[in-house]
Amino acid sequence: MIDSRLSPDGTSVRRRRECDHCDYRFSTLEEVELLDVTVVKRDGHREAYAREKLERGLKKALEKRSYTDADFRSLVHAIERDIQRRKTSELRSSDMGEVVMNRLKFFDKVAYIRFASVYRSFEDVKTFQDELAGLLRAPRKKARVQKKKKKK
Repeated sequence: MIDSRLSPDGTSVRRRRECDHCDYRFSTLEEVELLDVTVVKRDGHREAYAREKLERGLKKALEKRSYTDADFRSLVHAIERDIQRRKTSELRSSDMGEVVMNRLKFFDKVAYIRFASVYRSFEDVKTFQDELAGLLRAPRKKARVQKKKKKK
């Protein structure tokens, strides 16, 4: 190993290495495995939490959206930390979906709507409009709270 650096968010270590035989240099990224959770699906069957499935779903929602790899990794880690804070060995897939939606809402609103439309199985335009209306109301509430704080 030539060099070792902690990532800015403190969740991974990047190591610069060199092969002893051919002197080829390469980097490795080591991440802490945060979750040992069983996910209970809607039909009742259970499966081990798989970060890859979470990443696939997020990437699908974020398709053709602008984000950096570092921002994406931070999003995944934030979701995993939120799940870990629940301090449970089993988690319903619906609860996991809510955690993802809560994080996506602030990460990328378009991705949030895409994820919500699949996750909540929007059946009609009215349901879609209701979700959009809720999303549009949320920033205004924050802005009002910030204005009140400034006045005081």
